[in-house]
Amino acid sequence: MTILFELALTFYFASTIVGVVELFKGSKATTRIMVGLTAIGFVLHTINILLRYFIAGHIPITNMHEAASFFSWCIVLLFFYIEYRYRIGLLGSFIMPVVFVLMLSSSMLPREIKPLSPMLQSSWLAVHTTLAFLGDAAFAMAAGLGVMYLIQEHFLKSKHLGGLFQRLPNLQILDEINYKLITIGFPLLTLAIITGALWAESTLGSYWRWDPKEVWSLITWFIYVLVLHVRLRVGWKGKKAAILSIVGFLAVLFTFFGVNLLLKGFHSFVR
Repeated sequence: MTILFELALTFYFASTIVGVVELFKGSKATTRIMVGLTAIGFVLHTINILLRYFIAGHIPITNMHEAASFFSWCIVLLFFYIEYRYRIGLLGSFIMPVVFVLMLSSSMLPREIKPLSPMLQSSWLAVHTTLAFLGDAAFAMAAGLGVMYLIQEHFLKSKHLGGLFQRLPNLQILDEINYKLITIGFPLLTLAIITGALWAESTLGSYWRWDPKEVWSLITWFIYVLVLHVRLRVGWKGKKAAILSIVGFLAVLFTFFGVNLLLKGFHSFVR
């Protein structure tokens, strides 16, 4: 399993390097190379996760190594979905650095497979965590598109209309996909919170215990409620919406890393 993870990390790193090069001097060829390297890494990564699943007998999501690995896998999965739907290969230049950092962080954490504690021996484990990480992956993609939007808008305002500007999608497309991703991520996050509450009630006898992870998940949920509200009711689109999507993802990252590493609670098993 270790060699598969390391190979996946290597291909993601190579994809990240090609993606950075593409930002400065790219072409259709470099885009294809980046997507191809990402695809090979994703296949190896998928096999690694499946092997851990079969060995452990449960979804590999119960420590920080597995969680960071699974989170990055979900992001790459959604990247290929967006690439299939919209053919924005350049999106990988903004997403793969995030994937690589997550995988690199995962590689530095203990990889031991331990038996599940009684609290985790529940069918809710797979449902709750999968919903949460897919939702977070959608928010990661939305943040990447938000960064692309801000860069493209800067080019337009400065009238720098060559090079990277020519290869980035237009602002309307970036804004529309950003919104669609948030409308995917928000219900997934909502369902993750609901299933987490149901799991807590069945295990601990209470739907809500003000655990730090619960609190920050709720804060993140309210941030995306605000994002959707200002888009639908106030009419905020474009730059303001792009900035909010980036802020929302920063909250996701703190909920994932900051809470797990800095605050103690019932989710401390994810270490």
